[in-house]
Amino acid sequence: MSKGVREDVEYGYKAKSTAGMVFNFFSGLGDVAFAYAGQNVKPSKGPMWKGVIVAYIIVALCYFPVALVGYYNFGNSPAWLIATANIFVVIHVIGSYQIYAMPVFEMMETLLVKKLNFRPTTILRFCVRSFYVAATMFLGMTFPIFGGLLAFFGGFAFAPTTYFVCIAIGIFLMVLSPIGELRTIVIQAKEYQFYS
Repeated sequence: MSKGVREDVEYGYKAKSTAGMVFNFFSGLGDVAFAYAGQNVKPSKGPMWKGVIVAYIIVALCYFPVALVGYYNFGNSPAWLIATANIFVVIHVIGSYQIYAMPVFEMMETLLVKKLNFRPTTILRFCVRSFYVAATMFLGMTFPIFGGLLAFFGGFAFAPTTYFVCIAIGIFLMVLSPIGELRTIVIQAKEYQFYS
């Protein structure tokens, strides 16, 4: 920051049209909804409410200065910073994938043991988990629009998972962010080539 703004920094919008800017805004709302929806957290009424509010304020106070200073110094498309962010996303997803996949592993193994009469062995666990990981990897490689899907499903999941704390905002996000992201997915699909 002490060196000032670089010469080649661009602060313009990524979209070139008004419709593109509006739909990108809707898509961004879906990304935020997915990140903060709390899909796996049971609602807490009294004791934790103040703690949750303070936690969200602290998170915002940590994220916003970094985002603003980064945007000021590097603009809207520094390739090295985007690559670094993607590396950290991969590191994060490796850990969080385990948390989200464990209930699926348990469900698949229970189904095979109780309904299809498989024996609960280590080989069964290894095969079921390997199949699930391979299937999700195949889907991820086949449809590399993961960010778009986050916003798309984040918009749909936001209202039901917040237990309608703010009904108007929930419905707004539930309707508009999937529309914005569906447009982005359609635009990206025109240039998409399998496994390129």
